[in-house]
Amino acid sequence: MPVSMWAAADPALMQVKSVYLMPMGSGLDQYLANQLTEDRIFNVVTDPALADAVLTDRIGPAFEQALAELYPPPRPEKEEDEKKQGEKKGSEQEQKGQPASIGAALAERPDVPGRVSSFSRGKGNLFLIDRKTKQVLWSDYRRPKNSRPDEIHRTAGRLIDQLASDLNRLRKPSK
Repeated sequence: MPVSMWAAADPALMQVKSVYLMPMGSGLDQYLANQLTEDRIFNVVTDPALADAVLTDRIGPAFEQALAELYPPPRPEKEEDEKKQGEKKGSEQEQKGQPASIGAALAERPDVPGRVSSFSRGKGNLFLIDRKTKQVLWSDYRRPKNSRPDEIHRTAGRLIDQLASDLNRLRKPSK
């Protein structure tokens, strides 16, 4: 039976009010969203910009890339002005019947997050990460016995029960 250490919960966890769930293996994110909403632990948001934290089943370079796509750093003013001028020029060309430059057409769109690959998915780990500090606020390990929906639902319930338990321990004053 997995054991969750009380030390796995950072006191900053108590500041989290809303979470965004990254896509997870076997649809675990859907079951977690259901449990979080049902138990009223956190508000589950579909817009990552509204989240205080992110729930994921893996960390590492692929997660860092996904996080950078969801929360791109602010652009310097000069770069913003150049982008606006480029968009205006492209729009003027389109109005004249001329195609916009290929570079403008292929420019990256930071407002549209890329799809995260399902390869190298976690195998039972769950991490709650502060979106601003990128610190792991809470983690637990619960590996489902199989990938059947009832087992994934049961595992999600156990994970959220442990999260609620750890939150309650943090809220109680130490003696």
